[in-house]
Amino acid sequence: MAGADPNRSFMKDVKRIIIKVGTAVITRNDGRLALGRIGALCEQVKDLNAQGYEVIMVTSGAVGVGRQRLRYRKLVNSSFADLQKPQMELDGKACAAVGQSGLMALYDMLFTQLDVSSSQLLVTDSDFDNSNFRERLRETVESLLELRVIPIFNENDAISTRKAPYEDSSGIFWDNDSLAGLLALELKADLLVLLSDVDGLYSGPPSEPSSKLIHTYIKEKHYHEITFGDKSRVGRGGMTAKVQAAVWASTGGVPVVITSGCASQSLVKVLRGEKIGTLFHKNASLWEPSKDTSVREMAVAARDCSRHLQNLSSEERKKILLDVADALEANEDLIRSENEADLAAAHEAGYESALVSRLTLKPGKIASLAKSVRTLANMEDPINEILKRTEVADGLVLEKTSCPLGVLLIIFESRPDALVQIASLAIRSGNGLLLKGGKEAMRSNAILHKVITNAIPDNVGEKLIGLITTRDEIADLLKHDDVIDLVIPRGSNKLVAQIKSSTKIPVLGHADGVCHVYIDKSADMDMAKRIVMDAKIDYPAACNAMVLV
Repeated sequence: MAGADPNRSFMKDVKRIIIKVGTAVITRNDGRLALGRIGALCEQVKDLNAQGYEVIMVTSGAVGVGRQRLRYRKLVNSSFADLQKPQMELDGKACAAVGQSGLMALYDMLFTQLDVSSSQLLVTDSDFDNSNFRERLRETVESLLELRVIPIFNENDAISTRKAPYEDSSGIFWDNDSLAGLLALELKADLLVLLSDVDGLYSGPPSEPSSKLIHTYIKEKHYHEITFGDKSRVGRGGMTAKVQAAVWASTGGVPVVITSGCASQSLVKVLRGEKIGTLFHKNASLWEPSKDTSVREMAVAARDCSRHLQNLSSEERKKILLDVADALEANEDLIRSENEADLAAAHEAGYESALVSRLTLKPGKIASLAKSVRTLANMEDPINEILKRTEVADGLVLEKTSCPLGVLLIIFESRPDALVQIASLAIRSGNGLLLKGGKEAMRSNAILHKVITNAIPDNVGEKLIGLITTRDEIADLLKHDDVIDLVIPRGSNKLVAQIKSSTKIPVLGHADGVCHVYIDKSADMDMAKRIVMDAKIDYPAACNAMVLV
């Protein structure tokens, strides 16, 4: 299981799950409903329902939907003179009354298209003071779940008597996050998922590069360390309310996960036990703390080592590459052994032959890689090369000089030889490196990384090249634009687009195309034949294999 968290092994026993959907999840930036996002969420709920999970939803958004409708009606019924007057804020209860029916109609329509029945349950804080009401509520929900119906709860804001939702002294609930926590305890849920517009709970405002995603919340450790930013653009409670509700529910014995409702398949990933979002669990303080180096520390270490590398002369960097080439040849048997283990796992998993071919380090491949590393070592130094010189004025000359980029994050396919090529280029050009290879080549990448970094001298540091092992670390790395200078994703257009939309770091993508070989009429045909045969037959699974002549 990719990115699995051993602390979340209890997910396999979850049967009843409560999903709270925030206003920021179901609406767009302009306030209108995010139909695609809601549809994707309903599809996940349908799949969970079909798999035997008992799914209960708590939704926000009625006030936002109603406000959008009422603003539009007010606009079309206003004169030009009315529009010049100061605009009064619309009454929240009226907005809730208008928006509730529209929001529920949308859920009903989407679930009907998926052959799933849904039901609406509106409650207020005062309802839960009545023990008879709580008992009837449990009976109703049990009946609905037996019929495979999705109960959808919301606070009935249209008639709620609460005027200050955050100044509650009764201990019942004051927003839909707390309502979800209360229902999780009342209905004896196995898991509560709070969906937000961020990836989870951060140590500070998510927009700050220094903020770190907290994967497991420990009250004794994190309570005084966390700094909350502003609440979401449309919700009432924000992250503060979510954390309070999560702590309350988890203390009562219901595990809680706060994660993004905007990410693809987030519910499915949570139930797989993947390390996404922030987990709240009553026993979290008893678990062994993770000893893994944080991805930010890895990036900072790569930057520090790259500065030491840049201070070396061209001959010293050349010697490092020659040592890397020697180390590859000296450890060929070990590298081949680990690669064969990856191949065995790939065959067992039933991967396509093209992927297995890219994964394979054939006999002679290590020697070929070592030769290419030596060739690179003997090439002209790419650092401090004067590319352009301009005399701006008498005695004033402006030079354009090549220099290292800094720290590169490179995501590449399941091709172990790519790791050697990328690492060698980084060393020659004086750059730090963070690598994330395909999971299919995990063992091959690990041994190659170890062999290469062991050949790097102590005055530079083996942390010059970091190896990322799980996919969830990528999302965290993409936040650190202060220590990573360039991201190079090698993969599908979908991957490149996803990376670009997730980071402020410059991204160097790639273009679509087919590989052509052009043969001029004056060319040597024997030589052309050898080139074509080599380009097509030597490594047909490679992305740069010839397609057209």
